[in-house]
Amino acid sequence: MTGNAIEIQDLSFSYGKAPVLDQISLEVPEQEFLGIVGPNAGGKSTLLKIILGLLKPRQGKVRVLGLSPVQARRHLGYVPQYPAFARDFPVTVEQVVLMGRLGQGRIIGGYSRRDREISRRVMAETEILDLAQRRISQLSGGQLQRTLVARALACEPRILLLDEPTANIDMRVENELFDLLKILNQRMTILVVSHDIAFISGYVHRVACLNRTLICHRTENIDGQVIQQLYDGDVRMVAHKH
Repeated sequence: MTGNAIEIQDLSFSYGKAPVLDQISLEVPEQEFLGIVGPNAGGKSTLLKIILGLLKPRQGKVRVLGLSPVQARRHLGYVPQYPAFARDFPVTVEQVVLMGRLGQGRIIGGYSRRDREISRRVMAETEILDLAQRRISQLSGGQLQRTLVARALACEPRILLLDEPTANIDMRVENELFDLLKILNQRMTILVVSHDIAFISGYVHRVACLNRTLICHRTENIDGQVIQQLYDGDVRMVAHKH
């Protein structure tokens, strides 16, 4: 594989008899910032999980950094749509971020000095270092989202995947998060799932429109007709002012 972080060819996937993805093909060059949009149940989260090696396709080929998804997993950072822990779980921001080092260093003996140094570096980068000892139950929605991004960065990924990272946060925090992702994109490939096609088009290089099948567009080619075809009906666009 030359110059591509991800290569997907003729990918299909079903949950039981219900088809979710149908003949998907996609090439993502290294250091691209790709937005993935589409209606609910259109297959967006499923596609991310296949890239992560958490699901196996029914047919087709997937290569990530020239490897199988499972082999490449240690090079991938993932921010899920919902945290895997309850908000009232008694854990600090630093402890959550350190979870991103699991499987990266030594197996026994706890976290190493390097693990903690990397944890502090990514907390500084995501501007949550001053929150290191705060319980996650005390965080705002935006602070929690930055904590989850820091956890994903702690594994020092080459590819960062985010599933609806701006759900349940206000527009100001949404802007701040995508400004951070734009900076991170200077050193890594980023794929972000979003419903807000108007907003992300100001940041991403291309938009992958996914509703069982997939079509990629340059952001300047996104118009009302494309959105209407994607969502199978009239959709009202909201303009975001930066």
